[in-house]
Amino acid sequence: MDTLAALFHGFAVAATPYNLFWSLVGVTLGTAIGVLPGIGPALTVALLLPVTYGMEPTSAFIMFAGIYYGAMYGGSTTSILLNTPGESASIVTALDGHAMARKGRGAQALATAAIGSFVAGTIATIALTFVAPLMVKIALLFGPTEYFALMVLALTTVTAVLGDSLSRGLASLLFGLALGLVGIDLQTGQARFTLGISELLDGIDVVVVAVGLFAVGETLFTVARHCFETEELYQLKGSKWLSREDWRRSWKPWLRGTALGFPIGALPAGGSEIPTFLSYLTEKRLSKNPEEFGHGAIEAVAGPEAANNASAAGVLAPLLALGLPTSATAAIMLAAFQQYGIQPGPLLFDNNPELVWGLIASLYIGNVMLLLLNLPLAGVWVKLLAIPRPWLYSGILLFATMGAYTLNNNIVDVALLWIIGVIGFGMRVFNVPVAPCIVGLILGPLAEQQFRRALTISQGDASIFFTHPISLALIVIAVTLVLVPTLLRWRAARLASEAANQA
Repeated sequence: MDTLAALFHGFAVAATPYNLFWSLVGVTLGTAIGVLPGIGPALTVALLLPVTYGMEPTSAFIMFAGIYYGAMYGGSTTSILLNTPGESASIVTALDGHAMARKGRGAQALATAAIGSFVAGTIATIALTFVAPLMVKIALLFGPTEYFALMVLALTTVTAVLGDSLSRGLASLLFGLALGLVGIDLQTGQARFTLGISELLDGIDVVVVAVGLFAVGETLFTVARHCFETEELYQLKGSKWLSREDWRRSWKPWLRGTALGFPIGALPAGGSEIPTFLSYLTEKRLSKNPEEFGHGAIEAVAGPEAANNASAAGVLAPLLALGLPTSATAAIMLAAFQQYGIQPGPLLFDNNPELVWGLIASLYIGNVMLLLLNLPLAGVWVKLLAIPRPWLYSGILLFATMGAYTLNNNIVDVALLWIIGVIGFGMRVFNVPVAPCIVGLILGPLAEQQFRRALTISQGDASIFFTHPISLALIVIAVTLVLVPTLLRWRAARLASEAANQA
């Protein structure tokens, strides 16, 4: 009952004209950037961090959440009509969605994606409403040892999950941890790694790193890749509504995709890629016509798109309740919390209830807005693909540079932005994930602080991390998440080698 009362209070916050306006801005902007290839929600939120510095935190996060949900909706458009997934979560949608577009059924593919996103987003937001407070009750049992172990888990999971290579993920994480060491040590008062530059005494601004890696680095990479690619846009034809047969084949995949997406998205090693692939495989196994998959099966669009949007709500549960990011966009939102001096976690629900519950309530409202924006206006969004790419990408770079300068009005931030942006471009070229760097920069100093507190309490006895059951369990999970993928890759490589020798 307390949860429902808090939710109704959240609706009172989210339904004010001012917050409704920012929710509409968020979902509209999110849909637009979801439609534009190569521009995802992480890049957009990072780009807007400097701009929203003076906004009320609640309104800013309502807009960010709208961008996140909207990009999940809009991402299906480029996957279906261009066969160009804007994010890894849209890869599965492109398999059959683009095949439907080639057959002249692109409108039906977009419709089942939009309705499935609405159904999944709404059900998953209901689950978020009740799951997040339960996570908070567990997290309130945490002390310094448990918080340190939780941050180790966060660093480990993001490193192990986001990317194809553990070594590359660790390299990105270590780069972020190194950036987090720059500045004055809060306990000793000594300057660390500032190179004599007074502007670095306060540390490297998280916003500068986020914008550099996601806006500058991603844009440079997209521009470089675009030079070697050709695009063929399939126009929408015929009826834009689902037939009775399409409804019959879509509604069960919507529900199954939701059931897969939310819990996996809420897991420390979840994210949105795993549930979309699982949904595709599930629908293919349950289908009466599995031979249609890969050639335009509507179930292969409905299920993964539902899983994609449900996982977005799932990702917000550990972010709000534990301060645990499980996706690139969640990592950027974690940076946004730090920009406002707010630490997500169990105390967030007590210290900033208007922000938390206003944000959750805005997800219900945003889902309705997104359905109204996407279902009848699909043809309008497709026209955004006509924007000349040079104008689009140069505008992003200019906007990022201006935003970095306005943070502290000094040229050092601009220089750091472009240095980190070029490094981010190199990371993308060599397939090094950038999210672990952001998470390392944010959580590294916090983990160091909790580590020192725990050692102070135990008078220097490091065994305290293994004598507390919760911290021990979290450390075991973190080690498992590193070892298991490594062992599986080693086993697969050995089997492949044996097969090659036998051949």
